[in-house]
Amino acid sequence: MKNYSFYTLIIFLLSLFLISFLIFPKYQKFNSLKKEILEKERELSSQGEYFETLQKTSEELKKYETSLSKIGAALPKNLSLPELLNFMQKASSQSGLFLKEISPALTAPLEKSAPEGQASPNTVGRGEIKETRINFLLVGSYPDFKNFLFILEKSSRLIDIENVSFSLPKEKEGPSNFAITIKVYSY
Repeated sequence: MKNYSFYTLIIFLLSLFLISFLIFPKYQKFNSLKKEILEKERELSSQGEYFETLQKTSEELKKYETSLSKIGAALPKNLSLPELLNFMQKASSQSGLFLKEISPALTAPLEKSAPEGQASPNTVGRGEIKETRINFLLVGSYPDFKNFLFILEKSSRLIDIENVSFSLPKEKEGPSNFAITIKVYSY
């Protein structure tokens, strides 16, 4: 009988040793790998949802592609003064006015404050929006000046008329002088 209890004790100690040093570490490693797999699966599903959202947003933006291209035309990346002045010359001649004088003024960043913690609308996207003021002296009749303003209003460029002043001709039938200051916007 003594031998049985000795063998039982040895088998018990041997199984305790096997469980403690061989099986339990493998079990812990198995559990940690299982947790890693679950974490990676969550991460993968999260990325899948993110890309799905990006795809939907991309499809939504494609619906507004023409509007976005109009905004891109209204706010060019770089202000090309020769191009703008050429447009103003054509607009004045189309309306029957004579462009007598041009004097570019100042280019400055457009300052708009955004709510705290949010990016301001002028810093989102391509960068800071700049405004440039230009002074023009036009000569012609009042109906021609109205046509000129209509052409500016219908142009694809974002042009604000900041100031208008005019002087009556010395002669009753002579042309009037119209001094305008415009603001144009660019990135």
